[in-house]
Amino acid sequence: MELIDSIRERDPAKPTLMEVILGYNGFHAVVLHRMNHAIWNMNLKAIARFLANLSRILTGVEIHPEAQIGKNLFIDHGTGVVIGQTAIIKDNVTIYHGVTLGGVQRRDANPGARRHPTIENGAMIGAGAQVLGDITVGEGAKVGANSVVTFDVPAHKTALGIPARIVGGDEVNRGYGMPSRDEMEKLTATLDSLVLEVEELRRNIKKST
Repeated sequence: MELIDSIRERDPAKPTLMEVILGYNGFHAVVLHRMNHAIWNMNLKAIARFLANLSRILTGVEIHPEAQIGKNLFIDHGTGVVIGQTAIIKDNVTIYHGVTLGGVQRRDANPGARRHPTIENGAMIGAGAQVLGDITVGEGAKVGANSVVTFDVPAHKTALGIPARIVGGDEVNRGYGMPSRDEMEKLTATLDSLVLEVEELRRNIKKST
């Protein structure tokens, strides 16, 4: 019930209790993972992997049974989410569709070394984002939609782009972790000025030749 209440509170659609229970594949995936994780910890790994695969087929969300998930993970829409084996997700995290918490295996890594991200309390990962390697997304941090993150994201900051860069923090309300209108206008103005400067340089070079 705590998970259901947290989903109802965070989802702008404000679903009813029965809508969450019957219609939210992200909720189903988290509940099934709890069972699969317990089976994995009993060293029944083949069974846990088999059941995790069934869960993937049923929900469209792939969660390795060894992954550690805290309280109130909200996987919104859910389809296409992949959560790797050594990923750690703490409490009250929100993940949108198409997200990968993936591993980066280095040849010189020790067997059993962590390969996947740690997502701290209250963080948000936007749709389509790829968070890769043994990195940490800090408490309350955001990763913008379709970003590729391969480095630590500080608490209460936002990472955007391919490759991602830190663009700001909690002072901006970012849906899906995307830039605000003001940030986009500044970026557009900067790009426009660069284009004009390049055109001016080309004209000067052409005149001098």
